[in-house]
Formats: sequence, C-alpha cells, structure tokens
Amino acid sequence: MNLKRNVYLKMKTLAEAREIISRRFPCSDKSAHESIPVIDAVGRILAEPVFADISAPNFHAAAMDGIAVKADATFGANDDNPKELIIGKDAFYVNTGHVMPENTDAVIMIEHIQVLDDDRVEIEAPAFPWQNVRKMGEDIVATELLFPRNHKITPYSLGALLSAGHFAVKVMRKPRILIIPTGSELVEQDKVVLADLKPGQVIETNSHVLGKLAEACGAGYIRNDRIMDDEQKIRSAAEDALAGDVDMVLVIGGSSAGSEDYAKPVIDALGEILVHGVTIMPGKPVIIGAAGEKPVFGIPGYPVSAIIAFEQFVQPLICRMLGQPDEPRPAVSVEVTRKTASKLGVEEFLRVKLGRVGNRIVANPLPRGAGSITTLTEADGIIRIPNHIEGIRDGEPVTAELLRPISAIDNTLVVVGSHDNSLDILADAIRAGHDRITLSSSHVGSMGGLMAIKRGACHLAGSHLLDTRDGSYNVSYLQKYLPDIPVTAVNLVFRDQGLIIPRGNPKNIKDIGDLARRDIRFINRQAGSGTRILLDYRLEQTGLSPDAINGYLNEEFTHMSVAVCVLSGAADVGLGIFAAAKALDLDFIPVVTEQYDLIIPEAHLESENMQILLSTIRSEEFKSRVQALGGYHTRQCGEIVYRSR
Repeated sequence: MNLKRNVYLKMKTLAEAREIISRRFPCSDKSAHESIPVIDAVGRILAEPVFADISAPNFHAAAMDGIAVKADATFGANDDNPKELIIGKDAFYVNTGHVMPENTDAVIMIEHIQVLDDDRVEIEAPAFPWQNVRKMGEDIVATELLFPRNHKITPYSLGALLSAGHFAVKVMRKPRILIIPTGSELVEQDKVVLADLKPGQVIETNSHVLGKLAEACGAGYIRNDRIMDDEQKIRSAAEDALAGDVDMVLVIGGSSAGSEDYAKPVIDALGEILVHGVTIMPGKPVIIGAAGEKPVFGIPGYPVSAIIAFEQFVQPLICRMLGQPDEPRPAVSVEVTRKTASKLGVEEFLRVKLGRVGNRIVANPLPRGAGSITTLTEADGIIRIPNHIEGIRDGEPVTAELLRPISAIDNTLVVVGSHDNSLDILADAIRAGHDRITLSSSHVGSMGGLMAIKRGACHLAGSHLLDTRDGSYNVSYLQKYLPDIPVTAVNLVFRDQGLIIPRGNPKNIKDIGDLARRDIRFINRQAGSGTRILLDYRLEQTGLSPDAINGYLNEEFTHMSVAVCVLSGAADVGLGIFAAAKALDLDFIPVVTEQYDLIIPEAHLESENMQILLSTIRSEEFKSRVQALGGYHTRQCGEIVYRSR
C-alpha cells in the first residue's frame, strides 16, 4: 500500500479557480468543425454564419382559397353595384399555396364571391393590391443572414434553414471528453448481481451522470471502464486518450488526500496541477490540471461533490469551447424555515425543498452529505451560502437557484413534521391524478411540524403526539402550542408502533425493559418526534432512566433510517413503525397502535390543491395501497378528528 498522502496545495476560492481555468484555457481556436445534414443538427452550434440561398417563398403565393384577380380590376364593386368577373380572364380559381397566375396581385376569399355559373362570378367589394397574397421573400429574402456563428440550432431553426435552401451546415465539433471512473470498491452496473453485492462495494454511477451532463452541455463523452486504485493504469488510460482526439479528461475519484488517492500524482505526471482544492462544499477536493493545452480534472468521488465540481468548472469550460454562454439558473428570493449554520471560509451549496406558502417561498434544507445523491434528486433549489458568513438565520430572505420551474414550486404542497411511509404513497397518488401538484415532505418530528405551522412555513404538518395523561393524540398539543392559529386535524392513518429487531431476534428482546441491557445497542428518534415522546413515556412507566440505555442519544430522523440501522448491524433495536420493519424484512415487537394526523391551518384548508389532497386520502385506492404496506389501519382515514374554533 502506498502510505504517502497527498497534501492539498493552497486552496483557491471558487472565483479564483474559475479565473485560473479561464486564463489557462481561453478556447480561442474555434476552427474545429464538421459538416452535417441540417435535419441532424438540432442542438449543435453553427461554426459559421448562414445566409439564405433562396427566398421563401420563392414565388408569389395565394394565402387563401378563392379567386386570384388584378386588384384594380375590382375597384368600384359594392353591394348596390356588384361586379361580374369572367373565370379565366378576370379571375382564376386558386387554393392556398398556389402560384399566383400571371398579372394578378390579390386573392378574394371563396366565401366572399357569388358563383353565377361555370364561367362567371360576382363580387360585392373590391380587393386591394397583395390582399391575401404571400409575396416572394415575405419570410426570407435570398442572401439575408439567417443565423450568426455560434447560434444554437433549434427545431425552429431547422425550418428556416431548409426553407432557405440549406440541407447541410457547418457546426462546431463536439468537445470529446474521456471519463475515467476509478476505485477498487466500484462495481460496474452492467455486471453487478445485487444478491452478491458485498459490504464495501459500490455501484459506479458518477461516470454515467457526468457523461449525460456533458451531453446536455453539447459535448460528447467516452467512458473508460472502471480502473482499480492503480496509479500506472489510470495514467496510461489518460495518456492514451490525450495522445488522440480527446479534448478533456475527467478522472473520477482519488482527488482527495488519502494514501490511495491517485488523481493528483497522475495529473502531475501528465502535465501540471493548477488547482488542488477549492473552498466549496461539496466539491472541495477537486483538482484542475493541464496536459499541454488540454484540461484534466480530478473529480471527487462523492456523487454530489462530483456534480457540483462538474457544474462549476467543467460545464463553463465546455460552453466556452462551443462559444456559448454558461447561463445561470433562474433564481428567486426564499426564506429558510430554520437556522442553518455554515462553515466560515467555505462557500456551501445547500440543497433545499421549496414551496410557496402564502405570499412567500419557504425553503426546507435537505441533509448535507456529499454522498447523498437524493439531496439533489429531491431538491427544488440550491442556496449558495457565501464563505464569509457562518450561516442563515431562521426566516432570513436569501436567494435560491431553481432546479425546477417556478410553476412547479407554486403547486407544491409543503408538509413538515413526523415521518410516515404513507406520505410517499400519498405523494405518488396525488401525482397520478393531478400531475401539476407535488407533495414535498420534510421530516423534523411532530413538534417540529407544529412549530413550522406556527411560523407559517408549511401548508400542513404530520403529527402523532401522545398525551400521556389520557392517551389521546395531538389535540392537547394543538391547544397548547397553536392557541391562536385555527387548525383542522384530519386523520391519515392508525399505525402499529413497536420495536424493530433483526430477523430471528438474535438478542432475544421481548419488550421495552430489555433496552436497559448492556448487550443491547439502541437507535433513537430525534427529540420532539412523536416516537421519542412515546419512548420516554414507556420508559417512565417501566421505571427506566434514559441514561441506562446504550444508544439513547444516537438519533435518526425517519422510521426507515431506524430500520436501516438495525438491518446494517449498527443497532440491535429501534422504536419505529411495522411498515418500516416489513419493508426491510425485519422482525417486529408491537408496543402500541397510534394515531397519525395531518394538521392543516384553516388558511390553507379550502385551497384547490389541499382539497385534492384530501379527496386523494379518502379514496379507496389510497387506503388499499397504505394497508398493503402492513401495520396500518384506515378506519378513520380522511375524517376530521379535531377543529379548533
């Protein structure tokens, strides 16, 4: 094993790194082009200006069905003094698009003439010159400029090019990018057998994602087969490509400072390293280098880091190679729903869910892990936290770059609060019947949901807060924490909550009391969640102190995360719902059947989107899908169980 570690060079800011790329690769040579058929050119960039070879139309054409006439021959016709025209002499029948007969300059629509017989027609109004006629060159005049160089050809452009007599065009050659995925832990997606996937093995995805991002920018890519952590093999693959017609190389993985991170020595051997490390998060370990005049990038291996590095450094370079602007995403002003800390000296790309609540757009931060691709697939926008501030205050207006159109944000129902698997079913069921509406859920616990309602940061909240005095759910909490906000509680489900344990119950766990055993590792839910309140209530009933439980302070934010901890062996037991245990084929010890309600402020209750949500909940199809998850009861599904004021 190579024990030498790569020490970061002096890290650059994002602006500095982009300026270095711009200076080192000015992309002034745009001579590389090719000629391709016009019909295959959509999305390509013109390498030279295009001038019309012919006019369009290239003749005077009838624009309506009717008769072609000489306009001055019709003057004087009116209701009291209609004018008779002789077919073949004064008038000629034409259809739309026909060449205008010689010595005619107007068309009278067929519905405005009276046919007297086969040879004669009568008109009651005169025509004016060029009435209902498409004159030669009306659309395009021969020799005029159709499109300048660097124009991106669209389907609309296609029609103009063909109409003007162009059947082939010279376009910029697509930049050719070699993508080399590296890492001994990687498994090729077309060779993996899921049942044989071993701990430590990872399905390789980054090269496919970055390749398609490159194509979306107008480049072409070649994907090298995955290379193990072997410096010489990685170097050889890059050298062979750079000696050919490849314009850029991306080495994915191994860009950090580990003993088996080989991107830095490989790029150093190929030419020179311009930047190693940029003060952004995710994406800090990116390497920017040059092999002669060709850029070589070391792309971090974490999926979100890889995408951010590509979008911030590779994408602008591809655009410049093609003479195209790197257009910024649309941006809107949003308010973050909770205080969000950030590290000084690092520009953070915070992924957020967005939704319009009242007259403002609220942003719920997603988890920040660079390895979690779902923080991008679930994100509606990205907030860039500058490197000179320590975070964002709750409710502070900030700018978010949009990953979805604003119309989608406006039609997003924001649910914050307790996690439940039935919310996924609900989101899918709503989209199936109403594809313009999205249900966006953020899991911060039941109390977190009520506080979001109090701040006006959501449309509804999921809650299963147990009143330990009388065994009721939610009502006392609504009265205590939302006394001045009229709300309606609608039951979603009753669900079985209990101990999630490994298949076969190897530790022979029987009940809550066993959580105090020293050989038991517990995984808890976060403070403020209904599950945590239930646990604390049961511990009090059994006389157990939280301090006696190994893992009480270890928290997860969803039932599925608890179940995964048990499945992976990180914990022996967790408290959660039966559906989560069933989904991962784990065993389950019932503790209680609890009530899970949706808390809806009256201000949002009568909105069209909320009424669609409620009608979906009350549908038999939704109820049957939820019951199929296991551990759910829908006897009151969709019923109003409480209404304040």
